[in-house]
Amino acid sequence: MSIIHETVEELGRVVVGKEQQVRLALCTLLSRGHLLIEDLPGMGKTTLSHALAQVLGLGYQRIQFTSDLLPADILGVSVFDQGSSAFVFHPGPVFSSVILADEINRATPKTQSALLEAMEEGQVTVEGETRSLPRPFFVIATQNPASQRGTFPLPESQLDRFLMRITLGYPSAKSERVLFQGKSGRVQLHTLRQVMTAETLIDLQAQADSIHVSESLLDYLQKLVAGTRDGNRFVCGLSPRGALGLLSAAKAWALMEGRDYVIPEDLQVVFQPVCRHRVIARKNAYGTNELLSEVNVSGQS
Repeated sequence: MSIIHETVEELGRVVVGKEQQVRLALCTLLSRGHLLIEDLPGMGKTTLSHALAQVLGLGYQRIQFTSDLLPADILGVSVFDQGSSAFVFHPGPVFSSVILADEINRATPKTQSALLEAMEEGQVTVEGETRSLPRPFFVIATQNPASQRGTFPLPESQLDRFLMRITLGYPSAKSERVLFQGKSGRVQLHTLRQVMTAETLIDLQAQADSIHVSESLLDYLQKLVAGTRDGNRFVCGLSPRGALGLLSAAKAWALMEGRDYVIPEDLQVVFQPVCRHRVIARKNAYGTNELLSEVNVSGQS
């Protein structure tokens, strides 16, 4: 069993019946991206993020976003120390490898934007000084549906910082029975074993970068991207950053499948999670599912 499959199996002990979502979360991390989970409260979003950090041996911090949260509560602040007669910087929770930004759309836009530089650059600037964040650095943000009260919708510029957007959804009857029996969930988090180290993860990210992509596969990718930019069918299409993210995710998925090259099925698996928060179909027009069916595949590797 490869270390990736071992990781997925270990995570499945607490996130029961959600193997595809677990694999997509791990794929996002291998792509050096960030993950947005939109779902109702109590669906296991926090459990998934905490389990990922524990199994991967990474530092973990949870930030509960509220309407009165300030950027300094995320990034940190300098406090005057009387002993040294100087200001001493106290780092905020963002200086961890795995960050859970819980209910991110309950904070004000000013506070939401405090994560932008961290997510894009792997560094933050506080009081004129730039400080590097640990590697790897992975943000998992959760948000409640926009229909719920007390939410501030994320602007498109911030949504685009997330490589994938997924939902967990209600568990199956079988999985829920396991939850009722107390055999999974947060109560089992302490039983998870560490499967890999930060160094191993960084090496896997480098391996994902080197996955081969053929010219015919790039043709297929460009057809999909061009399809999302059809103004008669979609309000907006994939940006160049979104297209590059789609390719990175496909490479990571190929690595997870044990291949050193990308096939069309890799793109098809990650296409929806990458497009879900970027591509909006016009009323009465078909969506990304139909686009996948319409675009022909030319070449397999």
